[in-house]
Amino acid sequence: MKNRIFPAVIGLGYVGLPIYLNLQKKINTVGFDIDKEKILNLKKKIDTNNQFKKTDFFQHKISNFSSNYSQLKKCNFFIITVPTPIFKNKKPDLGPLINATKIVGKIIKDEDIVVYESTVYPGVTNSICVPLIEKISKLKNKINFNVVYSPERINPGDRKHSINKITKVIALENSKIKRKVKFVYKHLTSKLFFTNNIEDTETSKVFENIQRDVNISLMNELYIICEKLNLNYENIIKIAKTKWNFLNFNPGLVGGHCLPVDPYYLSYVAKKNKINTKLIIAGRETNDSMKDILYKKITTYLKKNKINYHAKILICGLTYKPEVADLRNSLAYNIFIKIKKKFKYSTGFDPLIHNTQAKKKMILNKINNFKKYKAIIFITKHKILYKIYKKLIINKKNIIINCML
Repeated sequence: MKNRIFPAVIGLGYVGLPIYLNLQKKINTVGFDIDKEKILNLKKKIDTNNQFKKTDFFQHKISNFSSNYSQLKKCNFFIITVPTPIFKNKKPDLGPLINATKIVGKIIKDEDIVVYESTVYPGVTNSICVPLIEKISKLKNKINFNVVYSPERINPGDRKHSINKITKVIALENSKIKRKVKFVYKHLTSKLFFTNNIEDTETSKVFENIQRDVNISLMNELYIICEKLNLNYENIIKIAKTKWNFLNFNPGLVGGHCLPVDPYYLSYVAKKNKINTKLIIAGRETNDSMKDILYKKITTYLKKNKINYHAKILICGLTYKPEVADLRNSLAYNIFIKIKKKFKYSTGFDPLIHNTQAKKKMILNKINNFKKYKAIIFITKHKILYKIYKKLIINKKNIIINCML
């Protein structure tokens, strides 16, 4: 490589940290985040998201974790992996993305490359991010610098589809920089798929998650029907799966940083163009309503068993999905908060949550004595919690409510 490439990963969350750790093993890379507390923890090899253990951090190099902007000035290849959440009104919140873009705009130089991995609606990269960089830097895209889009495909808790095993899609509009981009991304995975259309690639990312969200919403609706009609859902699905083209989707609480958000990103841009997205939003509403259905199931059962306001209740499994320590958009955590308002002495418990997060959310990640709780409710199906559930069922010392789908 004629010109030395020095990458920086901006945003060290569930997407940015694995990218940084994999790159840093082979290329000197800066890991940047504005969260100073997070940087201090990462320097001590502590991942408060519990995505990585100390042994997962590289041993042979000094870490380049930083919240200091000056560390980014020596870099020439910027990978932006900041979150793209939504506001309470369900509209896209591009604040973190715009802030990261401003940081890059202040330090970008000739021949630098900027890669966006954050999930956005079609057109954001070229209509919002690029003009902002150009305005701040006084440089021109495709002449002085180049912008690339590569949708993230990190699936927290999924060991089978780790970053080195998946296909990485890379959209670049200037073929001259392909060699440089390939040099960086080949250190993440050997499966690289190149395309020249950024807007199509932005759209493909939201398509992936919307398709899954809608399919889960269908299964949730079928599950609700079975519950109301007193039908055996599990047996029905077992029978249905004998058909060769029956799709394998399961009902459940849909949370996290993608599925509850991405449908609103596409719906937002569709609405701006006077397109009505009936099915997408209907699916979202069905999935979101599952928290109310499970909450009603829990409170009805507690009332039936004469559990009063002062009883000690334990709610187990609060993250948005099994084997993940992420509380973002977690419907399980939402159910816990509602129960705590109704039953004063309710306690939240999740063994996957890091100590730092547990203290902030005022929940427990360790319990030695389950006997003191009158009722124990299981929501998120972590393997460790399922083992506890099976033991408690045998002992029959508590009122057990199983809401693990």
